[in-house]
Amino acid sequence: MNIRNVAIIAHVDHGKTTLVDALLRQSKTNLGKGMDEKELIMDSNELERERGITIFSKNASIEWQGVKINIIDTPGHADFGGEVERVLNMADGCLLLVDAKEGPMPQTRFVLRKALAMGHKVIVVINKIDKPDARPDYVLDKTFDLFVELGANDRALNFPVIYASAKQGKAGLEDDLSKMRDINPIFDAIINHLPSPIDNIDQPLQMLVTTVTADNFRGRIAIGRIHNGRIKAGQNVAHINRQGQINKYRLVSLMTFIGLGRIDIAEAAAGDIVAVSGIPDVNIGETIAGVENPTALPLLNIEEPTVRMTFMINNSPFAGKEGEYSTSRQIQERLHKELETDMALRVENNASGTWTVSGRGELHLAILIERMRREGYEFQVSRPQVINKEKDGKILTPFERVFVEVPEKYYGTVIQKLGNRKGELKEIRTVDGITYLEFIIPTRGLFGYRSEFLTDTRGFGIINASFYQYDVDPNNWGEKEQGSLVAHETGTTHLYGLVNVQSRGILFIEPGVNVYEGQVVGQNSRSNDIRVNVCKEKQLSNMRSKGEGTTEHFNKPKEMDLEDAMEYIGDDELVEVTPKNIRIRKVCLNQAAAKRKAKNLIL
Repeated sequence: MNIRNVAIIAHVDHGKTTLVDALLRQSKTNLGKGMDEKELIMDSNELERERGITIFSKNASIEWQGVKINIIDTPGHADFGGEVERVLNMADGCLLLVDAKEGPMPQTRFVLRKALAMGHKVIVVINKIDKPDARPDYVLDKTFDLFVELGANDRALNFPVIYASAKQGKAGLEDDLSKMRDINPIFDAIINHLPSPIDNIDQPLQMLVTTVTADNFRGRIAIGRIHNGRIKAGQNVAHINRQGQINKYRLVSLMTFIGLGRIDIAEAAAGDIVAVSGIPDVNIGETIAGVENPTALPLLNIEEPTVRMTFMINNSPFAGKEGEYSTSRQIQERLHKELETDMALRVENNASGTWTVSGRGELHLAILIERMRREGYEFQVSRPQVINKEKDGKILTPFERVFVEVPEKYYGTVIQKLGNRKGELKEIRTVDGITYLEFIIPTRGLFGYRSEFLTDTRGFGIINASFYQYDVDPNNWGEKEQGSLVAHETGTTHLYGLVNVQSRGILFIEPGVNVYEGQVVGQNSRSNDIRVNVCKEKQLSNMRSKGEGTTEHFNKPKEMDLEDAMEYIGDDELVEVTPKNIRIRKVCLNQAAAKRKAKNLIL
C-alpha cells in the first residue's frame, strides 16, 4: 500500500491537536462510538484537555485517495521533548505548524533542528489566519530565517507553504480565508511533497521500538516503524535490548492503526507503523529483528532526568480518609507500572520505605502526581531537587536555556528576577512592543518562578525552557524569603480566627475547612514560621453593640494547586496529595518536636 508517515511539530497552543482533529473528521475516518461529537479527539487524556497541551504522543491513521497517511501527534512542551525526538524516527516528513501571529517559537526551533538533521522534508502550515491580528507574511519571513539559521540546505529551504484555520477546518495556498473551502490542500501537500517510505521489503526484518504502552490483556505493546522486511502475526522474532543481548519470542499479536484505534492484521511490510505484543521486557529504542542473523538498528537516546522528588506514604492525621490506594505496596506498584511506558522516569526504592522519583522537569513529575491523584492514590511528596553530577572534583548542575516573550514594559522585572536566580542574559530584542529574552540559568533557579513570572507580567508573558548542559554549580543559593503560617491545633477553621490571622500574610484556606496541627495554612509576610490559631471561635455574650462584626473584611484566600504547592514548599515541608485535597504540611507536625529536631541538627 502507498504510505506516508508524517509527524506534526508545533509549539504549545499553536493548534496542532485541532488540526489533527480536522484531518480525521474531513477524511471521514471512523472515530468510534461517541467520538464524533468531541472536540480535540487526540487530546484524549483528561489532563490534556484541561491544560490544552499534548502530553503523550499518539498515532492515528487516515485513508485518503488510496494512500495511507500515518499521523504522529507529538508533545509540545519541553519536559516531553524526548518523545518528540523519538517519534521523528518513525516519520519520513513533517508538518511544521506555526501561529499566524506569534511565528516560530523556541520549542519549534528545538524540534525543527532535529527534523532537518534527519533530512526530513518539511511542509510549513501557517495556522490561525482567522485571528484579527494575524500577520502571515511576517511569520513566513521569520520561518524562512529560522530555516537559514538552523543550516537548512537548498532542498529544505524550498518548503511548501499552506495557510490554514484548523479551528474552522479550512486550508489553502493563499492567506485569504474567504477562498478556502476545506482541509484538502493539506492532504494534497502531504501526498505530493512527502516521500513514500523506501521499499526494503526483501531485506531481513528490522523494527525500531519508539513507544511502549501497557495493556491488561496483551501485556506490553511495542509501537514502532518497520524499517526493513515483513512482519507476520505469530512469527518468531529476535528482541535485541540496549545491552545488545538477543532473546527469541513468538509474537502474540500484530496490529496496525485505523483512525484512532488499533486492529489486528496478519502481515505488515517495511514503511508501516505497527504495534506488536508478546515481548515482555521490550523497551523504547530497542530492535525487533528476524531470528536469522538479527541486526540491531541504532539505539535511540533517552533523555536523562534532571529533577527528583521523594514520594512517601501519607502519615498525616487525615491519612486514609480520602484515598482508595494509600499503602506502601499499592504506591510502589503504581510507580513501577509507570516505568513501563515512561522511559524518562526513574524510580529508586529507599531503605526508609520511601521512593526517589526522577524526571525531566517539574511539569513531568507534576503530571505523574496529578494522574496518580485522580486514580485514587494518596501519598506525600517532598520539595523538588535538581540532580547534580560530580566530575573532576567539581559539582555540576543542570542548566536550562530559557526563552521569554513579554510586553516591553515588563521585561525589566523579568531580567531582575532571573538575574537574582543566577540567570545569564544571552539575547534581548524588541519587535512591535514585544521583548524577546534568552537566558542560560541553572535548573534550580527556575524552581518556584513560573507563578511569580505570570504575576510580574500580568499573565501576558510566555516562558519556555529546554535542557542546555551540565555546568559548575554557582552555589550561594538563597532560601525562600517567606516563612509559613502553621496551624496551631487540629480542628475546623472559623472566620473569626482567620480574620485575626490574615494581617500576618496570605492565607491558603477559607472558613469551614478541617485542618490539623502542623498544616501550613498560609504564607507569612516575614521569613520565619509562626503558629497561628485559625480554629479560634468568637466567644458569645449577652451584650453586644449595634453593628458589631459588620466591619470585618475577609480577604479571598489564595488557591494552591499541585504545582503551586510544589513550588512553594521548603526543605522542612511536604505536599500531601489526595484525590480530594492538596495540602501543605510541616515534616514535624508538633512544634516542640520540630524545635528539638532543629536543635539536634545544630548540635
